[in-house]
Amino acid sequence: MKVVLFCGGFGTRIREYSESVPKPMIPIGHYPILWHIMWYYSHYGHHDFILCLGYQANIIKQYFFALRPEIYSDCIISDNGKHVEILGNQRPDWRVTLVDTGLHRNIGERLVAVKHLVQDEEIFLANYSDGLTDAPLSSMIENFKRSEKIASFVAVRPSFNFHLTEFDKDGSVNRVIPSQEKEMWINGGYFIFRNKIFDYIRDGEELVLEPFKRLIKERRLAAYRHPGFWRAMDTLNDKRILEEMVERGEMPWHVFPNRH
Repeated sequence: MKVVLFCGGFGTRIREYSESVPKPMIPIGHYPILWHIMWYYSHYGHHDFILCLGYQANIIKQYFFALRPEIYSDCIISDNGKHVEILGNQRPDWRVTLVDTGLHRNIGERLVAVKHLVQDEEIFLANYSDGLTDAPLSSMIENFKRSEKIASFVAVRPSFNFHLTEFDKDGSVNRVIPSQEKEMWINGGYFIFRNKIFDYIRDGEELVLEPFKRLIKERRLAAYRHPGFWRAMDTLNDKRILEEMVERGEMPWHVFPNRH
């Protein structure tokens, strides 16, 4: 099953870091967050990736041009580096399609730009490429296959706390509610689509706005509620929290075996 990864945004909310590298290439531990996400999909048997590039596309391309399996594996080097023997489990052979989908396109436009690459896929996956989770992908896919839905996404609880405010008609505040007290779920950025999704996207539309409204009207949109781990890397504070988790060895998203 092919996986479309949206990697072309400017990363404005983490601009302090994304001015030097595109957001998917910002490291969590020793590896870019994009690498963590691709390993998540590989764990579930999905190794065919389509990367929708835009901002600083050349940096992402350079990363994959230079990517060698021995860099991320235990190995034995001999004959002055001419022979490399990889120890332990072989890493999956990713197939990575790199497509420049434009500098200023939104997610819906980027998806349409790679439509021809998933035209033979009855079902395909997609991801914002900026969040980590331990959601059970196989269960999500099986539930989706049994349904008649066109699209589904992982619904998660917000990883940050905030206060909801309610007003009277005169503008006075009548209630302030901590977000953790509300049954709130948000889009976690992990998608499953049937190919018919393209019938619901018009020129220039953002994916989760007008197209999802049409799906909701027809009751063809689903959400898999995942109460477990999820965190997006939107800000430097998010990056710091994820880095600290790596340092403590607490990586719920770390579903693949035999890694340190």
